[in-house]
Amino acid sequence: MTARLGALGRAELTLLVRNRYALFTALLMPVLMVGVLRSSLDRVGLDRAGMNAMEAALSGGVVMMLILVVYLNLVSAYVARREELVLKRLRTGEASDREILAGTALPAIVLAVAQSALIVGAGAVLLDVRAPARPELLVGGVLVGIVMLIALAGATAAITRTVESAQITTMPLFLVSAMGSGLFVPLEVLPERLASVCELLPLSGVMTLVRTGWLGGGGGAGESAGAALTALAWTVISVFAVQRWFRWEPRR
Repeated sequence: MTARLGALGRAELTLLVRNRYALFTALLMPVLMVGVLRSSLDRVGLDRAGMNAMEAALSGGVVMMLILVVYLNLVSAYVARREELVLKRLRTGEASDREILAGTALPAIVLAVAQSALIVGAGAVLLDVRAPARPELLVGGVLVGIVMLIALAGATAAITRTVESAQITTMPLFLVSAMGSGLFVPLEVLPERLASVCELLPLSGVMTLVRTGWLGGGGGAGESAGAALTALAWTVISVFAVQRWFRWEPRR
């Protein structure tokens, strides 16, 4: 199993390196988005959230990076491999469905983990951002976010006809998460009723775990547990959607 995953991962990494757009999205777009987050947060009152603009931008940048590196890239990858009949051919071999999907996602997983560590390290060493207050929550948030976004990518690929249309089908989750899950504006500064609704969005739990794990604060164990349950619930729903509707052959 490990050998098959490694082979699939190496093949997918080769394709990623050859795709300049995908490589730009994975490596440079997160840096640009952190800059956008930083400039937008200058106009937001963060006193109630207990953080400054740089801390909010970097913690939000971790989850934004997960969306760009894992979700956006994998939707295009799954659709491209399906339309090129790669997935259909792989299913005739020894690899199971889970191995095929995981192997395709392997380069994105490695990049996401590496860039998360880089953002946190650069923030603590170079940008005078506090060190992670609860590393276990930060790591847990990143890992559950990766698993959720892999599953969401598979579910989105099921309704995406071509690689080009992936730019459209991925836009709803991107916009909803960016504006409603606390990436651009922390939920703590939103009106209470609106924040309560936004807490139920797919990536809100991940954002809460990442921000609490890095910057501390929050509402204690109850809030962290609620965020974890929300993230896990969306992960289970996404996995079910992949099992039920994922397509292995081209859409006709």
